Amino acid sequence: MDITEIQNRIQNAKDLDFGTIFNQSIELFKKVWVQGLVTLLLNMVLAIPFIMIIYIPLIFTGFMDLNSGSYDPYEPYGQSDVSPVFFIVMAVVYIFMIVAMSTIGLGLKAAFYRICKLKDLEQMGKEDYFYFFKKPYLGKTVKLGLAYSGISVLATLLCVLPIIYAVVPLSFMVVVYAFNPDLSISEIIKLSFDLGNKKWLISFGLLFVSGLLAGIVGMLMCFVGIYVTASFSYLPPYFIYKEVIGFDEESDQMDRLEKLSTI
Repeated sequence: MDITEIQNRIQNAKDLDFGTIFNQSIELFKKVWVQGLVTLLLNMVLAIPFIMIIYIPLIFTGFMDLNSGSYDPYEPYGQSDVSPVFFIVMAVVYIFMIVAMSTIGLGLKAAFYRICKLKDLEQMGKEDYFYFFKKPYLGKTVKLGLAYSGISVLATLLCVLPIIYAVVPLSFMVVVYAFNPDLSISEIIKLSFDLGNKKWLISFGLLFVSGLLAGIVGMLMCFVGIYVTASFSYLPPYFIYKEVIGFDEESDQMDRLEKLSTI
């Protein structure tokens, strides 16, 4: 499916029913909550090395200051012996960490959407959580993660309203990439904003309600349950994409044959 056809489907999209999509999300969640939990745990495990990269030097620097004797934390004019260059380097490393974690989260979430499609349409196929980290798509996943982080940071710096608006197109960015990985980065971003603008209100409402419900139910399950329910908030964008754009039958058949050949 090329970008022109997808844009036509977005422009000619029918009205969506809030209750129908919400109920569909609940039914699909019953089938994929285990896969959603695995996706979240993988995200946490893969993010640990990048978090350690930035926290270990900071902890080491703190110990160096305490043991050097030249820095008194209770002295109002006390200064650390650490060079300002160190903090500049750490700022660059921190940005790298944000981009890396965004890339990991985006790739795993896109793979989760492919698994959701298998469960939803009752197709045969392999549950490949690292599909978008393989050679054909790794570079594009990194670039899209960089774009995702850049848009998020820019929207946040512009105060509250832009990030409230951007959360909808950003949620569709992962879905569009999951089912159209051969499109260019600019095309994926454009289609995400086209779909987000077309269905912004119902999308934001579904994201808000599903996220709130997932959080409340998770906290009622002794807080640990939030790891189980978190993936529920991922499902409304999937069904909005399915209803507005849908899936190309020919490419679906080719994907099915590809998955069967890898089992």
